Amino acid sequence: MAFDIEVKRIYQAPDMADGQRVLVDRIWPRGVAKTSAALALWLKDIAPSDALRKWFGHEPARWAEFQQRYHVELDRNGEAVGQLRGLLAEGKVTLLYGAHDEAHNNAVALAGYLLRHPRP
Repeated sequence: MAFDIEVKRIYQAPDMADGQRVLVDRIWPRGVAKTSAALALWLKDIAPSDALRKWFGHEPARWAEFQQRYHVELDRNGEAVGQLRGLLAEGKVTLLYGAHDEAHNNAVALAGYLLRHPRP
């Protein structure tokens, strides 16, 4: 089963083609009103641990190691991953994040994990 996943900054306007919009950050993004985010779900529990997030610090040189460590956390987080897989079974899901770096963030790492591990 292939999932239909998109990754997008929460600061981009919602689009009808987004499907279900899921914020995957532990911390609410600054300057975004909850009413205008058009979220299906804010899945805080799927975000990287505070320790991992702080270690990574959005430094591209740590990207490969961050992904490995985050994937280990996801392997141990069956409930949140299962909840997201349930939404993906219903159709397209757009994973939303607040980071400035569009290539090196937890939503990109999460999408890669889900595409490589579509089933538990």
